[in-house]
Amino acid sequence: MLRGHHRALCLWSRVNRGTPECPGLVFGLDRGGSCRGVVYRLSGAQVPEYFPALWDREMSTGAYLPRWLNCQTETGPVQALVFIMNRANPAYIRALPEDEMLAIVRRAAGRYGPCTDYVVETARALRAAGIRDARLDALARRLEQDPWQLPGS
Repeated sequence: MLRGHHRALCLWSRVNRGTPECPGLVFGLDRGGSCRGVVYRLSGAQVPEYFPALWDREMSTGAYLPRWLNCQTETGPVQALVFIMNRANPAYIRALPEDEMLAIVRRAAGRYGPCTDYVVETARALRAAGIRDARLDALARRLEQDPWQLPGS
């Protein structure tokens, strides 16, 4: 568990889950609350193989700030490299009312597909890993019940 940050749809996506004309939203770790997730451990020998791709993916736009933070695991506390939201980045968006957020997610699609799929699949993957995120589960249920919304409706 990471304390002090929570999972939130707080980052505009104008390529991967949206377009410049119709941006989508993707998850970031925003200030406040806590977040359950997965901590991956790499041996020193694995760092050159995995770290450059990770860094390129997470740091290419300046949307995140890399931080070494304490995370609580089943085997005790560990320090982990965590990419938290850079609130000074223009792609950061503060919490939206749920209906507005859902309308954005329902209408956006980008290089990697519909934003709706991204949110629903994230919820499913977390549940499969035994991680419960009540706020995300509620959003995913609403999207599964009514996944599409025409622009302007």
